[in-house]
Amino acid sequence: MTASNISSNTSAAHELAHSSDQSLVDAPELSKDQITDPAALSALLTSLTTAYGFDDSQIKTDAESLEYWGKDWTKHFAPAPCAIVFPKSTEQVQAVIKLANEHNIVVTPSGGRTGLSAGAVASNGEIVISLDKMNRIGEFYPADRMVEIEAGVITEQLQQFAEDKGLYYPVDFASAGSSQIGGNIGTNAGGIKVIRYGMTRNWVLGLTVVTGKGDILKLNRGMIKNATGYDLRHLFIGAEGTLGIVTKAQMKLERAPQDLTVMVFGMDEFEHVMNVLSAFQSQLDLTAFEFFDDVAIDKLMATGHVQQPFEARTKYYALLEFEAPYEPIMDKAMAMFEQCMENGWIVDGVMSQSLSQAAELWKLREYISETISVFTPYKNDVSVLISYVPEFIKDIEAVVNTNYPDFEICWFGHIGDGNLHLNILKPENLSKDEFFEKCQSVNDLVFQTVQKYGGSVSAEHGVGMTKKPYLSYSRSETEIEYLKELKQVFDPKGIMNRGKIFDV
Repeated sequence: MTASNISSNTSAAHELAHSSDQSLVDAPELSKDQITDPAALSALLTSLTTAYGFDDSQIKTDAESLEYWGKDWTKHFAPAPCAIVFPKSTEQVQAVIKLANEHNIVVTPSGGRTGLSAGAVASNGEIVISLDKMNRIGEFYPADRMVEIEAGVITEQLQQFAEDKGLYYPVDFASAGSSQIGGNIGTNAGGIKVIRYGMTRNWVLGLTVVTGKGDILKLNRGMIKNATGYDLRHLFIGAEGTLGIVTKAQMKLERAPQDLTVMVFGMDEFEHVMNVLSAFQSQLDLTAFEFFDDVAIDKLMATGHVQQPFEARTKYYALLEFEAPYEPIMDKAMAMFEQCMENGWIVDGVMSQSLSQAAELWKLREYISETISVFTPYKNDVSVLISYVPEFIKDIEAVVNTNYPDFEICWFGHIGDGNLHLNILKPENLSKDEFFEKCQSVNDLVFQTVQKYGGSVSAEHGVGMTKKPYLSYSRSETEIEYLKELKQVFDPKGIMNRGKIFDV
């Protein structure tokens, strides 16, 4: 694969490698720390098989399964569920939740378990409801550009379905091959295309949910226009399974982008990254604008899976993408590149000449998370208004450099929408627990900076358990009380994903 180098003094191409039931009233309350009673669990599982059609493949209690389905990608909490159940329909999900209420057993919803905030971790004797067996794509509505799917559908599966229909599902991220749509909805997942297409919320036209009380609700039913009061659909998007479980979704699709072109630039000053973003946005409708630093490049180069995009090594890098179906669009892009070079913002750059080359350039950004995973990174996923990013970065770097002088820091993120990923890499001489303790000791300073700029302590990974202690940096106490009251409405016994987002 070759890609065109667009430095003003170089034209050399570079090869880039792969780089309300009575039971709810009468049953005694379950304390926050109570482990599931074995007799209650046995009664629940027996009812599932004798009354609700669950077979042996739909219930697992062996140690290996409890470990596998009881965790997500976080490494902060040990999984300790009591059972895993695999419903095949909305009605079977409803049965589990009603029985869980009756027997006072806490439920943890589980999708692809790719989360990074421990939102899907069952660490205290919960029953895990896995949506793995609810992975069917249902009716397609061509005139509406909409498809109804079950919550266990893999993100990449939906993307491929859209492509087969000549359409496009634009929510995309590194875990698209294993994350499930239900989990994406639960965390309002973002990804690499937010600057153009927005978050998952923008693509959900309707939901079927089972509330924490065991009621089945069909919300909005796929309509674009529906002015009939509160839109409860949006309460479940981003609720991390604390109000109930999404079982089906009606998802909007889009026309496929045409002739996507990718550019990668090297810059020596962070302000130049933002200058380039502003310049290109003034002329082009960008579909992505991603940022990463030289530490990320160093780690990528060491794997041998990707090659350096151009000869010059710089402190910061930006990857931008746009549609270029017409020559005048490419002319604008080249003119903007030349202007940025003249202004001294860009040191060097490379541009794709085909879709395959664009895919190879994308690996420079998409492979970062996997590459640095071997360093057990302590991750912070934060966001502020784009206007505040330069000053925010300066303040955060001052905190990091003062408090982590011996730690290696890797920055990357969706900077085009104000989202930054701060990754602190674990030194070899520290255990995981020692490392996490050191990082957590400075969290308040990091999140105080986020609060100073009115930002979010979790831009796209959810709150779960890892960000729960810091929720007040982004939400007022009054606001949190309203959230708790909403949970009480949908989940009065508090069985749904207890301990996530906040404690009740």
